[in-house]
Amino acid sequence: MPTLGIIIESFVERCFSDPMIGFFFRKASIARVKHFELQHAAEHLGGPMTYEGRPLRIAHQSHSIMGGQFMRRLKILQEVLQEHGVPQEIQDRWLAYHETLRSEVTKDLRSQCALSVEGSHEYDSEEVGSESRSQSEVVNRCDKA
Repeated sequence: MPTLGIIIESFVERCFSDPMIGFFFRKASIARVKHFELQHAAEHLGGPMTYEGRPLRIAHQSHSIMGGQFMRRLKILQEVLQEHGVPQEIQDRWLAYHETLRSEVTKDLRSQCALSVEGSHEYDSEEVGSESRSQSEVVNRCDKA
């Protein structure tokens, strides 16, 4: 299995280049994001690092992150973990932990989606508003794996 650093590098690079959420990172330093993602993951997974970044609520408060965008990031993490052969038990723990951070990252709690172990998604049909429906559908949907 690859090191945590390699997994985080793949994950962050994919987030930066993703057409649904990459725009959030336009002004961000990829090296800085990788650094803090590594600290955050290592601390949660019991590694020898402590997260030294800003509290997540403060770090994300200037962004209008919608629930579907939060789920897109979670889906990217799931795909990267699978591609790197991370054991399912660790994947499940990691993804469940990130789901607990939802209220720290987005105020759009009504569009909560559930990632199952198999990677399928469910979503609340009310999450797509009438205004800008086509854009909202793209951003807020939770794709079936």
